[in-house]
This record gives sequence, structure tokens and C-alpha cells, in this order.
Amino acid sequence: MAKLCTVLLAAVVLLSLVVSPIDCTRKLSKAKPKTKAVSHRPAPVAKVTHKPAPAVKVSGHKPAPAAKPHRNYTAIPSSPSTVYGSGGWLSGAGATYYGAPNGDGGEGGACGYQTAVGKQPFSSMIAAGSTPLYRDGEGCGACYEVKCTTNAACSGQPVTIVITDRSPGDLFPGEVAHFDMSGTAMGAMARPGMADKLRAGGVLRIQYRRVQCKYPGVNIAFKVDQGANPFYFNVLVEFEDDDGDLNAVDLMEAGSGAWTSMAHNWGAMWRLNNGKRLNAPFGLRLTSDSGRVLVVNNAIPAGWKPGVTYRSLVNYP
Repeated sequence: MAKLCTVLLAAVVLLSLVVSPIDCTRKLSKAKPKTKAVSHRPAPVAKVTHKPAPAVKVSGHKPAPAAKPHRNYTAIPSSPSTVYGSGGWLSGAGATYYGAPNGDGGEGGACGYQTAVGKQPFSSMIAAGSTPLYRDGEGCGACYEVKCTTNAACSGQPVTIVITDRSPGDLFPGEVAHFDMSGTAMGAMARPGMADKLRAGGVLRIQYRRVQCKYPGVNIAFKVDQGANPFYFNVLVEFEDDDGDLNAVDLMEAGSGAWTSMAHNWGAMWRLNNGKRLNAPFGLRLTSDSGRVLVVNNAIPAGWKPGVTYRSLVNYP
């Protein structure tokens, strides 16, 4: 009996050792919370609508134009000139005459040549030009060949005339240019003995073209205006060969060494009045219509007088 109890007790102890670890393991398993899987989504990216700042619109601003290069001309009288008269004849011009039938168109005129129009080298072969020819006076002195064929009295042969005035009527209907000629110049386009008939023809249709001016044996002249004084110099430039007209005139005072631009006054007149007393003698630099330059040293003497004409020793070749 004692042995039986001992055996039973040993069995109970053995059974408790076997069961206890298992139960402890289960308790520990229950004590440990199950980890719950978390479905993680990143926070949505904020949607930013980005518009670039509008370009600043600058109104009224234009980049400064590139400076034009300054052209320095050298006075080389033998340099080649613009060849006028090499092109074809232009049509669409009209012609009338004014003044006496065999006269010079009358003294004066919008170029300022006055009585010179009836003397050599103009010799009354002159005309008042319409706006495209007169060019606000800068066309004064330009030479043209003209001829007519639309009237029975027309010879069809060209004659050369000089612009010395502005046409008061400007353009007649349908014209591109108008020459209001002296009676002498108009008659020169006629057949022999038919000058009066041609002059009585009213407004003639003529052909024309620009040509070189040629004044053999005549040099450029400078006529000082009657109103000129030591503070206001005003001069008429006439008888330029070649182009015949000028685009610019510059003056150099005695001892200066620098050229001063003169202003185009009216007609063939150029002036300088800068508020200072001008020291003579004066050199004059002439720039022709085609850009040719001619320097006339001592063009106006130290003791110059208003109303006097001073003839130079040079001309455009």
C-alpha cells in the first residue's frame, strides 16, 4: 500500500511538471497582443497649380536705334560723280511758261538768284520746279533735260534748263512733275520759227531727265546777303557744276580748325547765327546732292561786305 501511494505521488508530480510549462506558454501567448497589420498610405501630395508670373509688358519703349556711322568726306575734286542722264527719259511731266515770251521768267524767284537768271551761265534757260523738283529749295541749281513731242511745234530735241524758282501752281492733274519755264526756255523746245506757237499751246506734256550741270569757265560764286553782319552770316551759293544743288554747307572761321554746320535758310541761301561774333575769313565746305564734297578755302575774305558777290577759284570737276 505504501508503495502504491509512492508511485501515485510520483506520477502526480511528473504530470504537474509536464502540464505547467504548456499552460505557461499559453498564458504568455494570450498576454502578448497580436500585432494588427496597418495599411499605410502616404498622405496625398498637395496639388499645386503653378502659373509662371506673367511677363512684364513694357509699353511705349523701343530700343534705341543703332547710331549711324559718321561719314567723313575728303575733298577730292577729281573723284567720279553721279552719272546723270544715263537713264531713260521720264514721262508724266507738264510744262508751262511765265514772264515775257522771250524773257527769263522775271527777276527774283524762290531760289534767290535774282537777276542772275537772265545772265550767263543761266542765260534765261531756267524753270520754276514743282514740289518734287524744288525740294524746299534744296533742288535749286539742279539741271534737267526736257523735250516735247505732243505738239506739232515741238522739235523733239532736248534742251537743258536749271531750277531757279518754285512753281506756284505746283502740279496740274495727272502730272508727276511740272516745269514752269521761262519764255526763252519754252521756245527753245520748238521747231525753228514755231516758238510762239509752242508757247500758245497751253500745258504741254514733256519728257525729262536729270543731267549734270556744266558751266565752262565759270567757278562757284558766293553772294553775301544784304542783311548779313558779323553775328549773322547768310550767303547764296550758285553755279555749282555737276550735281548743281547742295545738301549741306559748313563754315570754318579764321583760326578755328573746326567746321560748323550752316542751316538751310531758303532757296539756295545758307545761314549761320550761333549768337557769337564770327571771325573772317571764312572757309566753306559744300556737300552736293550725291554727297561729293568741295572745300573752298578763304571763300569769304576778312573784310567782306553785305551784298557783294565773291567768286571762287574752284568748281566741281
